[in-house]
Order: sequence, then C-alpha cells, then structure tokens
Amino acid sequence: MRVPWPIVGISTGALLVGAAWATVVRRPEPLHLGPLPAVVLPSVEQSGGATTVADPGRNAFGRSPMNMPRTRWPDFHAGKGVFDRDWSEPRAGKPVSVGPLFSAASCMTCHVKDGRGQPPATPSEAPVSLAFLLSSPDGTGPHPLYGAQLDAHAVDGHVPEGRVRVDFEETRGTFATGETYSLVRPRYQFQALVHGPLGEGTRVSARVSPVNFGLGLLEALPEAALLARADPDDLDQDGISGRANQVLDVETGTPRLGRFGWKANQPTLLQQVTHALVADMGITSSLFPQEQGRAVPGEPELSADDLDLLMFYMRLLAVPKRRDWTAPEVQRGHAVFRAIGCAACHVDTPQETGVVEGFDELSHQVIYPYTDLLLHDLGEDLADGRPDGLATGSEWRTPPLWGIGLVETVNKHTRFLHDGRARNLEEAILWHGGEAAASQARYVRLPREDRAALLAFLKSL
Repeated sequence: MRVPWPIVGISTGALLVGAAWATVVRRPEPLHLGPLPAVVLPSVEQSGGATTVADPGRNAFGRSPMNMPRTRWPDFHAGKGVFDRDWSEPRAGKPVSVGPLFSAASCMTCHVKDGRGQPPATPSEAPVSLAFLLSSPDGTGPHPLYGAQLDAHAVDGHVPEGRVRVDFEETRGTFATGETYSLVRPRYQFQALVHGPLGEGTRVSARVSPVNFGLGLLEALPEAALLARADPDDLDQDGISGRANQVLDVETGTPRLGRFGWKANQPTLLQQVTHALVADMGITSSLFPQEQGRAVPGEPELSADDLDLLMFYMRLLAVPKRRDWTAPEVQRGHAVFRAIGCAACHVDTPQETGVVEGFDELSHQVIYPYTDLLLHDLGEDLADGRPDGLATGSEWRTPPLWGIGLVETVNKHTRFLHDGRARNLEEAILWHGGEAAASQARYVRLPREDRAALLAFLKSL
C-alpha cells in the first residue's frame, strides 16, 4: 500500500493519522533469497578494460588511461589545464570570457577532481555544483524571462538572475526486518529574482554535476548494441521498458541517439562539453557561437586548439579499478544485485567498444559501466516534470555505476541521484520507483545481511 507523503513513522499495523485521513501500513514480508549462483565474469575488476587505473585515492577520477603512450601525456596535461582554467580572469590582454551571466567560472568548480557535485550542506549555503534548468510552463522551450538555466553569478556591470535556497523535508520508512530509514526531499526557494517570479507552472529541474571519467568509452559503445537493449513497449513483459532518447546533433543538424546527460539529452561528448561551457559559463565555441540567446561578435571564446585539448582530456579520463571484488560479501552482493532486478537497467555484463579513430586506447575495450544508457521511468517521486528531447518528466538515463564506491574518497561526500537528494547509496536505492519499483520493494524486504552485501558490492565498483 502506498503511503501518502509526508507520513513520519511506519510500523506493523500502526495507525497513521494525517490532517483528514488515516490508513494502516503493514510491514512487508521479509524476502529470503537463499543460496544464489555466483556471478562469474571475465576481468570484472577492470571496469574500463585496458584503460583502467589502479588508484583508490583522492585523484582516482583524474588519471590518464594505463594504455596511453607516454608521448600523449603532454596533450592530456594541457587539456587538464583548459579544464582547470578560471575564465573569470583576463588572459593575454583579452577581456574576461566568462558570462556575462554564469553559474561557474571553471569546469573544476563543479567537477571537483573530475568527480560528482552535491547540493548545499545547509539552507544558508549557496548551491555550487547544482544547476537549475528552466522551461516555460508549457514545457516547449526556455523560460521566457530567465532562459534555459538560472544564473546566480554575473561579471561586473551585470546583475545575477537570482539565488536559490535549498531545504530538505524528511520522511521515514521501515524495512521488512524492522529497522527504520529516512529519506529527504529537496525544496527550492527562488529568491532575489531580477525579472520577477518564475510564474506558475514553470518547469524546474535541479541537477548536480556528474563524474567525468570513462566518457570516451561510453561514446565508443556501438549504437546498435545500445538500441538492441531498448524495449519501449515492454514486449518481454518484465516491467522494464528502456528506450532511447533521440536528440539534435548540432554538428549535422539531424536527430541522433542521446547518451550523455541526466536525461541522455546530448548525442556526443563534444556536444555535451561545449553545451556545458556555454550554458554554465557563457563560454562560446565553434559548436555554440551564441551565449544567453545573443550572438557574440568575433571568434569563439574557446579557441579551436583549446577545444581539441579539452576534448582529448575528457575522452581519455580513465575508469578506476574495482576493489575487493573477490570478497565473499561483495560476491554475494553482486548476486543479490542480479536477483532483485538491478541489472535489468544497470547492465552488469561486459560491453565492448568499437573503433575510435585517433584513439586506440578506447578501441575494442571490454568494459563494465553498469548502465544501458537508456531512458527509464523512475516514477513520480523522482520526476522533475521537465521533458528533454523524447524524455518525459519522469524518465532518466541509467547512470553508470563504475567508480561509485570512490565518490566519498574523491569528493568527500556521498550524495547521489540527479539532484543529490540521496545521502548515501542505500537512500539512492530507496528513492527508485516506476520501472524500478519492484526492485526497490525487494530491497526493502531483504534481510539486513543481504542489504549490507549489496551495498558492499556497490562500494567495490
């Protein structure tokens, strides 16, 4: 039975009273999986194939691939320099490139150590690596006053569009074995808006910055292999109906399979990176020569040479190696992961990249990203109500899980999901609904030992 939110406290046979209603929520029966067959996969610890780096430390997400020739290291290092550059500082006598309105002045501001962003720790703290995408109330285009994204920063002579206060409201639940858990739902207050209120019905989507490593490998996965996993009409009747997003390829002017971004709204890594530059920082490029809806005279603010170096770096950031993959608890956790249905979207079998011209490092690699890169409906609790390409307001791309166990080490936090609402991996699981509701329900029914094993498996990735 679904619990009307925001109930606090769930227990067997408890009477839960709201303002004008009462309902009884019964604890589900425990799910005892018993013995499970071991999951045996070739070289499963090498998540990124021959590119994989064995670095479990603070810099695990920012390494060059193990199979990259040393002669290419200078270009990798130069690309990192572009990534780290503060665009609010003048260079070589040229004016400041960032802005005039922007969310961040450098790539590394949001992608600290090439890792994952997070929401503010307290309501008084301003969001840094959490962007707020906007759409008109009818969902057909950018907001008529504030554009596609709210910018909280501006260069001298301009005024920021506003600021956002982030609060969280808590709700509680109970596992089948009696232990309680809590989840927090974000609430956003838009303040000091220079053009007035956003208006009733405005679509807002809060999104934290994702990790940067392994993107070149994801781009190298053959489109046919990804489409072969799509089942938009759920013909196999397993409750999972992943489908591909089709979005505009700006370079060719034609629709193409989307594979990057929280809703798979970008078809290529080049477009993902250059769109982020112009949307987050107001930095124009050959692909996006306009900023904030206005043309910028002269050459793009990001030169062709710097763009090439940046893309070299972004394509080759290596995937970290798994840890403790042979531990009995981790192996049990992988079997539980399969048994409750997580692998239906977070594909745990090996995938092979195709040929990438000019990048032998990425070609013909057997990898384990734990994603199908398809859209899945995750239910109303995670919905942002904002369509993106073919993606509906409740659909999200399956995010890769590789490296997820090192986020705490690299980024010093454990915030997950598209808006960072989950405070740890368990909460991320518990927020799943829609196509993942059955898997979430099975997780709630698991004994404590199997829940711990599944989390140990995730932390090994």
